[in-house]
Amino acid sequence: MNKLYPLKFTPIYRDKIWGGQKIKRVLDMDFGNLPNCGEAWVLSGVNSNETVVANGFLEGNELNELVEVYMDDLVGGKVYEKYKNEFPILVKFIDANDYLSIQVHPDDILAQKRGLGNGKTEMWYIISADKGSELIAGFNQKVTQKTYLDHLQNKNLKQILNVEKVAAGDIFFIPAGRVHALGPGILLAEIQQTSDTTYRIYDWGRVDDKGHSRELHTSEALEAIDFNVYDTYRSAYANIKNKSIEVVNQPYFTTNMLQIDKAVEKNYEELDSFVIYTCVKGALDVKYPDGIVNLRMGECLLIPNELSKVELYPSNESKLLETFIL
Repeated sequence: MNKLYPLKFTPIYRDKIWGGQKIKRVLDMDFGNLPNCGEAWVLSGVNSNETVVANGFLEGNELNELVEVYMDDLVGGKVYEKYKNEFPILVKFIDANDYLSIQVHPDDILAQKRGLGNGKTEMWYIISADKGSELIAGFNQKVTQKTYLDHLQNKNLKQILNVEKVAAGDIFFIPAGRVHALGPGILLAEIQQTSDTTYRIYDWGRVDDKGHSRELHTSEALEAIDFNVYDTYRSAYANIKNKSIEVVNQPYFTTNMLQIDKAVEKNYEELDSFVIYTCVKGALDVKYPDGIVNLRMGECLLIPNELSKVELYPSNESKLLETFIL
């Protein structure tokens, strides 16, 4: 069997009612004839939405096919034992040209109770944000279910939600159960559990070109929502170059910020997991024992578990989200 190598994938593009042109204009990704693009799925094992390899001898193979064939050599022993032939992480780029619906995701327990597979915990890295851009994450006060439903019915739900002004470089961790929404002018990278389950709570009275509104999931969302209030919703991290800085550490995934302006060697011998590099700024060469793969902003690269050492050579100052499962 041929040796595994750093894998790039062909993105899956999604037309969304709230999408725009930044995936093409800023990330230089060609989404073809779509009028706009809300999401680019750059690494996905979601059933019927699996990304396929774009480089090397495995070109054209779907992600979950690779997991089935290479097992722990690709994903790591503990990861394979837990997730079997489903790759456990989904990576997207999202362009919010308008407000997304206010929504919530179930956790694993609720999703599995409802026959929906995995829950959905995620994180956002803000690549760019127009002046005044904002997002919603959680509540600004502790509320009861009745208070929440009253505000929802009266179409003033935003009054009790936590609204954050955002800028490039901000990170938000969105655990399952947290009510959230992106506002206009935000381009971001999203790392999440492999799941496409969303409960849409409120959609701003929006209708499509045929006058139809999108389905809401008011009753389904109630059991999923975390009504607590928290001290902070933004993830702080140290601005240190050429070193992996942890920003999220959860059972579902760990993500580090890696800002580099010189060559960096990475050693993953102690890690029993794949590693995903999601490039959110700049470009670099990733050198491994048998070759070199280029990575630029708007792309991600899957480093198989059996590749324990790589070297990173940035062509300019670059930023990566470094993701794995502990």
